[in-house]
Amino acid sequence: MTTTALHPWGFETPDSLLRFRDFLAALTPGSARALADLGVSSAGVVDVLADPTRTPLPGKEFRAHGRYYCDPPEFLTFLHGGSDGLHHGLWFDDGRTCAGVASYYTHDGGGIEYDPTGTPLTTVRDTLERVWRDLHDDDTTDPAVTARIEAAAQLRTDIRAFETDDRPETGLDYSRAHDRSFFRSPAEPARLTTLDGAGALVTGDTILDRPPHNGADEEKFAQYLYARFDEPETVAAWVTEARARCAAGDPAEALVLGRDLHWASWGDPVREAQAHELLVLAYTALDRPLLAELVTAVREHRGQPSVDVLGGR
Repeated sequence: MTTTALHPWGFETPDSLLRFRDFLAALTPGSARALADLGVSSAGVVDVLADPTRTPLPGKEFRAHGRYYCDPPEFLTFLHGGSDGLHHGLWFDDGRTCAGVASYYTHDGGGIEYDPTGTPLTTVRDTLERVWRDLHDDDTTDPAVTARIEAAAQLRTDIRAFETDDRPETGLDYSRAHDRSFFRSPAEPARLTTLDGAGALVTGDTILDRPPHNGADEEKFAQYLYARFDEPETVAAWVTEARARCAAGDPAEALVLGRDLHWASWGDPVREAQAHELLVLAYTALDRPLLAELVTAVREHRGQPSVDVLGGR
């Protein structure tokens, strides 16, 4: 890891992001087209890294660039996935250093997939190998299909020049060996279950006695929590309890409930305010000031019509 601050967010710039930047800069026109054919495009933090002279449009918050409504504060977009609002982000669990990558679809109601070992380039490689399988299901005697296969093979070579060279597998063999969506992740005792599916880096007592991340029946957990969220009195009581616990030295409930309310705000100003309050309390208690600052800075920009807030392209 480098010690360079990632402007304007302040987190430490991960070496994996710098490799991704260098990979993009080194692409030939043919490989750039092959990357676009995967349905992905760089976004968010990569826009700033590629051109540090760009600044936000008038009235826009710099740190809101690339940030979708439900994105947890820990999530920092680096790649668009091309369909149903799929986007991928760096994950800053402790509010300072990158702890893997995460992704979710903004339009389909699914949760966040978190990969603690992932990087921007493994994300692209995972996508390439899924497309590789699909290409070989097509008519490989078709010159257009053959051309795409050749371009994808060259793109794989380009990726391996920067990362994943220790992964010789391709297609389904690669996915079975390395793609985390192909196997169930073990429970993580250092993290607690959250409604968004990503888990929260905290330990302590919670109102619902939450199991560790990856240790819950996520569907049943979500059904129960959404039903309780339709009871304003229940939520208000939980918020009061979370606030009191945090003041007494246990921020666990403030963090997990704050994350849940952030995820399930749905434009409700009461939930948005509750989420904001609890997250600021939790991040402050956990010594994660950059996350506390971020959740406040982007609060009024969560519903922006476009996640691209930069000018000067």
